[in-house]
Amino acid sequence: MAVQVLIPTPLQKFTADEASVELEATSVDGLIEALDGRYPGLKARLCDENGKLRRFLNVYVNSEDIRFLDNQATPLKAGDEVSIVPAVAGG
Repeated sequence: MAVQVLIPTPLQKFTADEASVELEATSVDGLIEALDGRYPGLKARLCDENGKLRRFLNVYVNSEDIRFLDNQATPLKAGDEVSIVPAVAGG
């Protein structure tokens, strides 16, 4: 079940400059593991030591914020688009 993952510019240096990758995963957690399998060390950039997504990252599945779905347990299906979006602060 291939899903498309949109990689933000700051993380593209860890994905061989790929802005978008296709991976097989049935949940956001599984997707994080698949990303780390293809790009070792990427999970440490996305998750804290407890395996939870870092606070400054927002993840969307088909434009829906996973915080309003099932967080990292959010299921994925073939054709889904997952966006990883770093939070931006300013003032």
